Amino acid sequence: MPPEVGPIAIVPDADRAFVDAATASGGRVEPLSAATRGLVWTSSAEAERLERILAEHPAISWVQLPWAGVDAFADLLARHRDDGRTWTSAKGAYAQPVAEHALGLALGVLREFPRRVRATGWEVDERGRSLYGAEVVIVGAGGIAVELLHLLAPFRVRTTVVRRADAAVPGATRTVTTDRLADVLGTAEVVFVVAALTEETRGIVGAAELSALPAHAVLVNVARGGLVDTDALVTALESGRLGGAGLDVTDPEPLPAGHPLWNAPNCLITPHVADTEAMTVPLFARRIAVNVAAFVGGTAFDGRIDLDAGY
Repeated sequence: MPPEVGPIAIVPDADRAFVDAATASGGRVEPLSAATRGLVWTSSAEAERLERILAEHPAISWVQLPWAGVDAFADLLARHRDDGRTWTSAKGAYAQPVAEHALGLALGVLREFPRRVRATGWEVDERGRSLYGAEVVIVGAGGIAVELLHLLAPFRVRTTVVRRADAAVPGATRTVTTDRLADVLGTAEVVFVVAALTEETRGIVGAAELSALPAHAVLVNVARGGLVDTDALVTALESGRLGGAGLDVTDPEPLPAGHPLWNAPNCLITPHVADTEAMTVPLFARRIAVNVAAFVGGTAFDGRIDLDAGY
């Protein structure tokens, strides 16, 4: 059933850009009340507070979550799987900046930037590799993967996308299902991890997968830290067998001071900033505009959450 149309509340932070986007699409933005039918949730956390709001306002029929990944709300979504509400996320909305960051990490690691930026003297060596013509594996097939394929095209790489569904991804050289991940890693020079974090994908890149990679391959993770086994990654980097890693996400996160990853060879870490607030606010406003239009007009939502799959 389509959601029941009515006033929309934007909480806990009703940023002017979000209110304007909803209003421009025909939505009626009002404070949270018994009349509320649409809820735009703007916090990346506070799942317990959101759950209380939903319990106190059972007439809410559509909920918009703020991020592409919804793992922070996994338990809540599981409990509300059959509540009849429509749930949407921002999946795909931030794909461009995250893909851009992923490419930057890959290039930095391939060119040995982590070591070179720490140099305090002129050190000449021949270390460093090009991305041109490389064998690339992309784990995940969502919006980030699609944008990454566009960015990688000028480098004339050969790309293998690994995904849950048995369906081709336009722009990829080939597409395989997740059960074949270990098989395709054997020739990968660069691996991008851009999948959603679910119970099925947690630790999808572990010791066995890292061992399957050719010597000196590079791993880039811009999705969720839990997709990669951190201990196995540290071991692979310290052994020198893995060529390097570019990480915008880690497990644990924040990564504590003194953690071995900080000093691991050729490891470039950024503190989960692939999409900064300056980038995400206008992009989330755009997603709000699209989905408010769908809410009031009875058309298809963008980023609808598959509550069975968990993303």
